[in-house]
Amino acid sequence: MNLSKFLDPKNDFAFKQVFGTEKNKDILIHFLNDMIPFPGGSKIEKVSFLKPSQDPDAAARKQSIVDVLCVDEKGCQYIVEMQVANTQGFEKRAQYYAAKAYVNQMGEGDAYHNLKEIIFLAITDFIMFPDTSEYKSDHLILEKNSLENHLKDFYFCFLELPKFKKTIHELNTPIEKWTYFFKHAPTTSLEELREVIGDYPIIEKAYTALNQFFWSKDELFAYDQELKRKRDEQAVYAQKVLEGELKGFVKGKAEGFTEGEAVGEARGAQNAITRIAANLLVQGVDVATIQAVTKLSFEEIESLQPTLKR
Repeated sequence: MNLSKFLDPKNDFAFKQVFGTEKNKDILIHFLNDMIPFPGGSKIEKVSFLKPSQDPDAAARKQSIVDVLCVDEKGCQYIVEMQVANTQGFEKRAQYYAAKAYVNQMGEGDAYHNLKEIIFLAITDFIMFPDTSEYKSDHLILEKNSLENHLKDFYFCFLELPKFKKTIHELNTPIEKWTYFFKHAPTTSLEELREVIGDYPIIEKAYTALNQFFWSKDELFAYDQELKRKRDEQAVYAQKVLEGELKGFVKGKAEGFTEGEAVGEARGAQNAITRIAANLLVQGVDVATIQAVTKLSFEEIESLQPTLKR
């Protein structure tokens, strides 16, 4: 049983507690300054939070669409997202929310030249760009031949946690420390924390914001409810994947694509379930949910992890 003092920043409620509250605004400012290479070495001095919903229907249901939406002293807007589930088309969703925020700046009578830059920053617990090994990627609109960045109002930054492999002893830059924080905070011991912090105290404040002993009962309840909601979503998703994959297997068997003998059929079905489990791991579904859906043992599922890392 995990008795860590620190909760998981990948939990939506915890993420907003750390990066989306007035009391921790300095954590957000440091994080943005570390992640975004602003031209000329400029830095954000202050931010103001905006309503995170950009959809009227969602707003009516009091639902947040993005995790954190804020604006700096120059009017530039920042969308900060924690994305755990590998939902289809997330890269398009990122562009949609950035475009929505850009359009929402315009009021009646406003001039186009007053539109400000939109920066979209996402931390993903899955691999978005499998063809690249870098865990942090920055995306601009560039002219095809000269590679000049004339269209400057959109900037996208993605932090892909599964690609980050550095240990505590290898952490040197603030970006590396932040990435380690997102990936390993729930399992970080107090001894390890001292090494993670090093000479960068804002990381200590981020960990302190996740210290469950400073959370109220209502906050811990909200955290657990969000955890339950995510697990329920994962279970539904995993069950649909399992049913869809097995239907495909059965259809293939009927068409003569698998062994004819009963033993061969059983082996084929078991291999199909193993492949499904591996796919669910890639999608970010937790081991307990995969175990419940596939009926594989914990050890069988855990054994798939080294295969995925190669």
